[in-house]
Amino acid sequence: MEWPLLAGVPPEDVRQLLSIARRRTFSRNEVVVHRGDPADSMHLIASGRFAVRITTSRGDTALIAVRGPGDSFGELALVSADGKRVATVSALEPGETWSVYRDDFVRLRRDHPGVDAVLVHLLAEEVRRLSERLTEAYYEDADTRICRRLVELAGPAEGGSATIPLTQEALAEMAGTSRATVNRVLREEAKRGTVELGRGKTVVREREELARRARI
Repeated sequence: MEWPLLAGVPPEDVRQLLSIARRRTFSRNEVVVHRGDPADSMHLIASGRFAVRITTSRGDTALIAVRGPGDSFGELALVSADGKRVATVSALEPGETWSVYRDDFVRLRRDHPGVDAVLVHLLAEEVRRLSERLTEAYYEDADTRICRRLVELAGPAEGGSATIPLTQEALAEMAGTSRATVNRVLREEAKRGTVELGRGKTVVREREELARRARI
């Protein structure tokens, strides 16, 4: 398995990191970590998609991201001792991760300081994502944000059609808009033939056309 996030990291440093990683498998809807749990490990995703949910100030649960193969989550656990998980992560479908525990990582970096580059790379990617979302929230309309989330969730363009196993409510949470707006946009896209609607899921048929309208 290759992680695009680590494309610029020396192969030997990546190998050293993976040498201490532990393979874990998850079934659909299984929780990987709960909000408030001790943050003691980072996960590199080998297969499947994972939902990242937070609790709002009103006590509601909101889906803020979906991570898939080649992505990671929990990076701060490797640098923040005695930290707590700030989000709950669960599997949207059967999946597999390689988990790197903080204590193992601390021991590894003593002998191989180069693995720090791996962590810096992952943290930099997360900062980039957050910056992009903040810019979107201020300057892009809801229709564009919805199309962008659909494109991201569909994955690589060469993958053909892709099924997104999320409800319209969940898509609305990710795009920062209402379910009614998501429903309208999806129906418009279905008429264009770019998506096909199903119960609790959306099938993306024309990813490139969606990406064009989302200005990606």
